[in-house]
Amino acid sequence: MKKITVIIFSLLLLVGCSQSNVQQNTKLEESIHSIVEDKNISEININSLTNFDWDKAFLFAPYTTQESIEEQLGVDFKDPSKIDIRDDIYLLVFLNGKKVVHYAEVNRQQYDFSIGEKEYLTPSNDSINIDR
Repeated sequence: MKKITVIIFSLLLLVGCSQSNVQQNTKLEESIHSIVEDKNISEININSLTNFDWDKAFLFAPYTTQESIEEQLGVDFKDPSKIDIRDDIYLLVFLNGKKVVHYAEVNRQQYDFSIGEKEYLTPSNDSINIDR
């Protein structure tokens, strides 16, 4: 019985820690904030601001639900920003393969952001439009 309890506890611990390596990228947030402050810039090229491996990035608008985020990502990701109840940020989530590797809370600064008709960004197609 003791072995079963240890195994169950270990599994629960692993499940609970599955996102522990997902980092909020505050440096990226600061870089984006600086770019948005420049009123002459209307586009952000995300790949030039990252220093980690990623192959897809999703931009989620204010009030996006947890279910919608996970559906679009195709993986489990518990949104730490609580964007489903916020209108002051966009959430940018980076995947490498089938794993979330970083996320950034993009301060709206009174503007909206879009990626056009794309479903997600890639390192070679990485532009976010600033709708001023």
